[in-house]
Amino acid sequence: MRAREYVATGSVLLGAAALLHHVGRTWGASPAERRMPLPGDGIVPHPFGSTTHAVDVDAPPERVWPWIVQMGYHRAGWYTPDWVDHWIWRIDNPSADRVVPELQHLAVGDIVPDGEPGTAFYTVAQLEPARVLVLRSDSHVPVPLRPVMRVLWTWAFVLQPREEGRRTRLLLRARATGSLTAGLMWHLMVVPSDFVMARSMLHGIRDRAQRTG
Repeated sequence: MRAREYVATGSVLLGAAALLHHVGRTWGASPAERRMPLPGDGIVPHPFGSTTHAVDVDAPPERVWPWIVQMGYHRAGWYTPDWVDHWIWRIDNPSADRVVPELQHLAVGDIVPDGEPGTAFYTVAQLEPARVLVLRSDSHVPVPLRPVMRVLWTWAFVLQPREEGRRTRLLLRARATGSLTAGLMWHLMVVPSDFVMARSMLHGIRDRAQRTG
């Protein structure tokens, strides 16, 4: 009986892990959206992992864009919940609840920090106002792990107008490649947690854009 209980428990845990991995890769996005080419895909043409998420925003792209372009560590934040900012990312200041004029000027090649100076950061790889922001990074590996791990990954924020420009379909795609160690961490840690992180970030952008209408 004990062996059967172990098998049953293991099956449940494996099923839950598979489900969490699936929603971590696909939350909010339709099968067609997950398959379609998006800006930034060419930076990582053969990823070991990819996620695509999406949300509908009851606001035009021009009203969504200011919230996206100002994101970043000690900029406007990532619009995740305060407890995530404080306990996981160690960010003391909450995400902005207003459009910050001095953070609206971003260009290809600019740096978007994701931690204290000297730690992780993104580089703007592509930018089309009110349409596309693609960030790339090869810095998201802790210094002690760099001898055994390397990763290149992208974040693509794509704004698609809906209903003659009155609403927005906001897509977020991440693609990553690198060492075997990075691939294992991606699938075991990053993808499952992305259900919470990407979902809360997209909801944070959506809610802020809709409030400013």
